[in-house]
Amino acid sequence: MSEKNKIILITGAAGFIGSHVALALLERGDTVVGVDNINDYYDPKLKAARLERIQDRYDGFKFFKTDIADYQAMEKIFKAIKIDKVCHLAAQAGVRYSLTHPFVYERTNILGTLNILELCRHQGVMDLIFASSSSVYGNNKELPFSEAQRVDTPISLYAASKKNNEEMAFTYHHLYGLNCTGLRFFTVYGPWGRPDMALFLFTKAILQGEPIKVFNNGEMARDFTYVDDIVKGVVAAIDKSYPYEIFNLARGESIRLMDYIAEIEKNLGQVAKKNMLPMQPGDVPATSASIDKAKDMLGYEPKTSVPEGVGNFTLWYKGYYGV
Repeated sequence: MSEKNKIILITGAAGFIGSHVALALLERGDTVVGVDNINDYYDPKLKAARLERIQDRYDGFKFFKTDIADYQAMEKIFKAIKIDKVCHLAAQAGVRYSLTHPFVYERTNILGTLNILELCRHQGVMDLIFASSSSVYGNNKELPFSEAQRVDTPISLYAASKKNNEEMAFTYHHLYGLNCTGLRFFTVYGPWGRPDMALFLFTKAILQGEPIKVFNNGEMARDFTYVDDIVKGVVAAIDKSYPYEIFNLARGESIRLMDYIAEIEKNLGQVAKKNMLPMQPGDVPATSASIDKAKDMLGYEPKTSVPEGVGNFTLWYKGYYGV
């Protein structure tokens, strides 16, 4: 049974996943308090458009342009509003960016998450659902990745920061009884997606007649997961509020990168010029998730196939950019 009409704080509410989760919660009658610092890691206009889409449809959406790394500013929000649950999705994303901008990850992902944990503790918010990442599995060789595997060998600072979030959350659960659920997202894609992700980059380049960068000479595979499926998993985790659990949220099937590119080409009616490149530092050749635990404990059932999801994205992209 889901719990309706809660006041839920979403960090990263102007982000790709955060904005979709906000809409889903508002749709069913929850009050949503959104926090985002609207940084310029990618085009802030896209973030503003996502927020506008929510604000146009729901009066019950309160938004604060605030940085989660600013404890005092966040404390004001927690003190002003009686928050029932926190869905913490704000993070500095991206594996490659973490090679060149390490301190942004320390500030946003580690300090920011510590601030959220401390505020939950001191303001009596007992339920925290937070985003982790498939990247915590590092170079684990055993596929599919299962939550029971050890994740002691992150190969990027981004992955290390997400592993740190899981550990800090467990500590706060152990010491203060905070209910914490960590969600390891696997390559999320779909409408309103992030411009630094492969689908967005490939679509843009193909439409502009520019070559796409294909790493590891195309010998890559990913468990591409459609955003609507991820949202259902996040909402289920919010409703369940387990004492402490980690779940993989994925499609549960690995797709070869070259097949994914072929699907994009088919939808755009254009063949991509391909610039074949070596493997990038911090990257892994394949991801694949076991989703049995999420199915069992969250009732998670991903529905959207890659052909359908890519089709939805390319339609949105053409509409949004007036192609």
